[in-house]
Amino acid sequence: MIGKTEPTASQSIQQQISVNEVTPAYWQITFHNPPFNLFGPDSIPQLQTVVNAIETAPTLKVVVFQSDVPGYFLTHYDFIPPLSDSTGLPNGPTSLHPLPDMLVRISKSRVVSIAKLRGRVTGVGSELALASDMRFAAVENLEISQWEAGAGFVPGGGPMARLPRLIGRGRAMEVLLSADNLDGETADRYGYVNRSLPDAQLDDFVDKLARRIASFDGEALADIKQAVNYASLPPEAEVAAGWNLFIWSVQRPEAQYRIGELMKRGLQKDADIERNLNRYTAEVGNR
Repeated sequence: MIGKTEPTASQSIQQQISVNEVTPAYWQITFHNPPFNLFGPDSIPQLQTVVNAIETAPTLKVVVFQSDVPGYFLTHYDFIPPLSDSTGLPNGPTSLHPLPDMLVRISKSRVVSIAKLRGRVTGVGSELALASDMRFAAVENLEISQWEAGAGFVPGGGPMARLPRLIGRGRAMEVLLSADNLDGETADRYGYVNRSLPDAQLDDFVDKLARRIASFDGEALADIKQAVNYASLPPEAEVAAGWNLFIWSVQRPEAQYRIGELMKRGLQKDADIERNLNRYTAEVGNR
């Protein structure tokens, strides 16, 4: 489990993220790490390359984050690599660890970001969605959560800082402390997503919105986003505190026990446990 497992033999790292430049002003960024779209230390340099490109593309105005792995947008952190593979990475330009650094940079970028959500969205997937400017989901199959409390540790990508500002304190507490799934209708009603649409309409809706935004003046878009950021983004110190709590809490004996039990049941291998983390985290807690 994370923090305990010894490094394995070196393996080639597959490309997990692709960029489709639909137009110079509009990119689609697709996650492809089957079967479950896990995110780990080997994912970080790939996302860093994408975030660097977003920040430096002179004509880019809007990006859409999406997945081509059926049933999964982006899920939790990979517990196989040793924790040192994550803690040993150099900090990013914000002086934060590279994962929260990239999420902060996406939020603060002049480029508008949209998360298109289908299926399981949890852990890093929820954190990326929250860091994006807008979130749209397929109502029939969305399962969005911050599952970490159920496994005995603290989320690391800033949801404690972002969720209360987005959905209010009480609902943020419900999401974070219950470690339970919200379906598409509930996520829509809570404001976790902008809106949930029928799956058959989602692609067309997001594409039309992205193209519409991309047709507008980039300076006006950037100015509006910056002004909204002043009113709504958490200070970076709050995001940093969450990451530090994640690193500390995931090493505690209780977290190591719970993660270990989940791994024995098939975490990161069995689709049933990945789709039903809320049920399995409750089971390992009832010992």
